[in-house]
Amino acid sequence: MRFKHVPRAPASVDRVFEARRAVPLVPDTQDDCCTRLMERVGFPERDEAAKWLTFLRALGLVAEHESGYARTREDVPASALADRFLDGVYLAPAVRDAVANADEPASADAVFDAVASGVPQYERNKYPNSWREVWGDTVARELDWLALLGELEQSDDGRYALA
Repeated sequence: MRFKHVPRAPASVDRVFEARRAVPLVPDTQDDCCTRLMERVGFPERDEAAKWLTFLRALGLVAEHESGYARTREDVPASALADRFLDGVYLAPAVRDAVANADEPASADAVFDAVASGVPQYERNKYPNSWREVWGDTVARELDWLALLGELEQSDDGRYALA
């Protein structure tokens, strides 16, 4: 399963592991996990905490159980996060490939144009007047994550190239 939306990329990948440590080892409800993320990591809003909880699932660092969410016990090195991101985040491989296939460093807008056909119809229907903005933001966030995780490089002018 691939997850659609990702939080904004932090300044450091350490934030991923900090958020993971805030999720209990024993399954707990989404509300309780979000509260822990807000209290221990400092996410200001429940929506942001929930987005991080889902994102941690996409990376395989948190699992959903019948009784709630729990962090996995597997020791995951930072070097494994890029592959997990590509495996668990919707459009991430296409985003990386769009950069790889560009003749020159690509802007977020150019990458979005290259992958827009992959946005599901139900998402277009969900946001009929703003799906391009919503998914343009999603692609921009994915680009930032791919840069943070070492798959891409971001230039000073905000364009992306393969690392």
